Amino acid sequence: MKRIVLTIISFFLLFNLFSQGKPDKMEWWREAKFGMFIHWGVYSVPAGYYHGQPVKGIGEWIMNRGKIPMAEYQQFAKKFDPTDFNADQWVKIARDAGMKYIVITAKHHDGFAMWPTKVSKWNIYDATPWHHDPLQELALACRKYGIKLGFYYSQAQDWNNGGAAAGGKWDSTQQHDMDDYIDKIAVPQVKELLTNYGSDVPAVLWWDTPLDMNPERAKKLYDAVEALKPGIIMNNRLGGGFEGDYKTPEQKIPPQGFPGQDWETCMTINNTWGYKRDDENWKSTEILIRNLCDIASKGGNYLLNIGPTSKGIIPSPEVERLAAIGRWMKENGEAIYGAGPTAFGVEFGKDVKGRSGYGKEIMVSSGNDWRCTTKPGKLYIIIFNWPEDGKFELPGLESKVTKAYLLADHQELKFTQTDAAVTLDLPSVAPDKIASVVCVQIADNAAKVTPSAKEQSH
Repeated sequence: MKRIVLTIISFFLLFNLFSQGKPDKMEWWREAKFGMFIHWGVYSVPAGYYHGQPVKGIGEWIMNRGKIPMAEYQQFAKKFDPTDFNADQWVKIARDAGMKYIVITAKHHDGFAMWPTKVSKWNIYDATPWHHDPLQELALACRKYGIKLGFYYSQAQDWNNGGAAAGGKWDSTQQHDMDDYIDKIAVPQVKELLTNYGSDVPAVLWWDTPLDMNPERAKKLYDAVEALKPGIIMNNRLGGGFEGDYKTPEQKIPPQGFPGQDWETCMTINNTWGYKRDDENWKSTEILIRNLCDIASKGGNYLLNIGPTSKGIIPSPEVERLAAIGRWMKENGEAIYGAGPTAFGVEFGKDVKGRSGYGKEIMVSSGNDWRCTTKPGKLYIIIFNWPEDGKFELPGLESKVTKAYLLADHQELKFTQTDAAVTLDLPSVAPDKIASVVCVQIADNAAKVTPSAKEQSH
């Protein structure tokens, strides 16, 4: 009996040691904070126009919004010839922007596979004159530059292979049994994506729009993933009751974030995800950088989208904005990468609004004055509007401040601390016109802030 008890105890001790030593699969993702979303496919050929007329809505939904028959839509693939595509260049743009991971649309709702799938001829190798596998080329480039690569896969909606269709099907040739589609298209394609590109790719599976995904259908996909890549990260859009690893607010920043949960805001730089030639409503670099700061201060990740053309060119306004973000990140990335959420609650400020890809007014950034991110023993105070009097006040900070300095050049700052607040003496000119960072070192590992200060800042 004694031997049995000792064996059981030994088992649990070993189990606990194994569990404690087992790496958290979300660790790299939480450290990364900033990623690139890529919406690219056949829809970039019509680029928002059908029979010479603009189609309302976002570019990648043109088949659905324009009610384009399958046979007619499939003709666009013959003009999809991205001879200017350069995987190395794309990944380098992401890396230089400070992005740590990429998620590309391996298959969007039009069902077009961006790899040479053996399941359907409706793919980039067989249906276009290009005959390439851009996913393979991106995988190689991502390894070269130390970037994680993930795949977006539309598991439910598939307007050419028999999946679901938002608003109902408009072409008699689309009629197909949903379970047959799951069994013969979705599950086999997901297995290809999980096994074709090496053990490290994909690092993320990004599901979308779980229309008609009941628990049985979702379980078939989930089981396939678990059997082939049990450590992969999945978002929360599979459907059928599967919650995933993180939440995905779209085109907005939740005012409070999701305390204690992993989450990621995905957002466009203009109004559309997939390329649309007449969409010139670009968000400013200022809004994009402040969005990144705002999201990081609430404990989330920022997945910022680009929509390349049918020739494989990233529009220059996107390239320019990403380069500007990269310059900011080069000086201030310490305040973003691996940083925890604010110690002060939601900071003071005004709301900044924009428009979504659906034309609706949305909250782009909540708060317009300052943000805070945290690391052990440090507070990063990200100031959007530099005070004219050179005084910046941190309310209710109880932890003893040991040092304060500008992150850009490490210029040390004078400060005074009372029971009510810490007041920083700032230079007359802001280090950065969009967002300047002050690092405040504290004696405690985690900042202590009075509850009243947190309540006031909500």
